[in-house]
Amino acid sequence: MMTLGRLKNRYRTSLSRSFYKRTLRLQSPVAIVSFTFDDFPRSALLAGGSILERCGFRGTFYASMGRMGDDTVVGTLFGPDDLTALVSQGHELGCHTFGHVDSWRTPPDIFEGSILKNAGAAREIIPGFVFRTFSYPFCQPHPRLKKRAARHFSCCRGGGQNANTGSVDLNLLNAFFLEKSRGDSACLKRLVDENREARGWLILATHDISADPSPFGCHPAFFEDVVRYVADSGSAVLPVYAAYQALTAAGPP
Repeated sequence: MMTLGRLKNRYRTSLSRSFYKRTLRLQSPVAIVSFTFDDFPRSALLAGGSILERCGFRGTFYASMGRMGDDTVVGTLFGPDDLTALVSQGHELGCHTFGHVDSWRTPPDIFEGSILKNAGAAREIIPGFVFRTFSYPFCQPHPRLKKRAARHFSCCRGGGQNANTGSVDLNLLNAFFLEKSRGDSACLKRLVDENREARGWLILATHDISADPSPFGCHPAFFEDVVRYVADSGSAVLPVYAAYQALTAAGPP
């Protein structure tokens, strides 16, 4: 029997995906994979970013500027020097709201204000910087908050544990969280293979990359195994905004 919590989650997911959609039909000649990191722990760049760079890849790191330097369950979060290093290395810096506010319960004006405040705080460290993509904190978004976020970004990412294939919603892209499969790499590799066959867009997500990972992160060896499998798959590996640009050039929104 389905629990009340699972019923509530299913209801929220259905509501999130039903409204304020911006549809794009994927028409890519090759499969695309994007590696993303929520909350931007320092380990995500120092360990995860280094693994990506060894394969010639770059990732997308979603930051909440109001939590800069905080010690959290996923480790110490980024500092100012990490932001400038990330951008100079060719990675993408994405928005995660200023205060990491709840994407379901936050009043719309406060949610949008946190997006705008995050942009201003980023520009104080990186003059002229503009966020292009967004990751919803905590959960699938309430439709009212999804509508607000869509005003400010080329595309927005949720969860869902699926690849993006066929017609996709740019205001709520699927992502697959690696930590939910870190004991089952075969399942993850099948997903990479299925995405390659479908010529879809697989967005992989996690938080920290550490020898003692949090429940929301991955061990470096596991992450490197995934990265190398993706590299061998022949998929194009792009940060989220670069993937968006490639896909919208390939077919009309």
